[in-house]
Amino acid sequence: MDIQNTQSQMRKGVLEFCILSIIRQGEVYPSDIVDQMKAANLHILEGTLYPLLTRLKNAGLLTYRWVESNSGPPRKYFVMTDKGLEFYNELERTWQELADAVHALTQPRQYPASEQTEPQP
Repeated sequence: MDIQNTQSQMRKGVLEFCILSIIRQGEVYPSDIVDQMKAANLHILEGTLYPLLTRLKNAGLLTYRWVESNSGPPRKYFVMTDKGLEFYNELERTWQELADAVHALTQPRQYPASEQTEPQP
């Protein structure tokens, strides 16, 4: 079994939620998303990010505005729509349920003292 493939699949599973978490905090330029993801040790390439942003925009979860730049072409800044915020809130609930379940399953079981038995001689 290839551990790197499994790790990659785990990261892809939370990618959309993480990107929406960044955008929920306010208007953002795609390279800022890349930088914030990198700072959190979740590396993403712009070639992966742009198609995802386009898909989220086409679904009505994001909108954008063009801002003129002094040092190059205009920049596209993304912001979450009301529909996007509702979607994000549902993802956040799902994430918390999933995180709680994974935590419960990966931690050693704690038995109440009344259920613990003494070893038999």
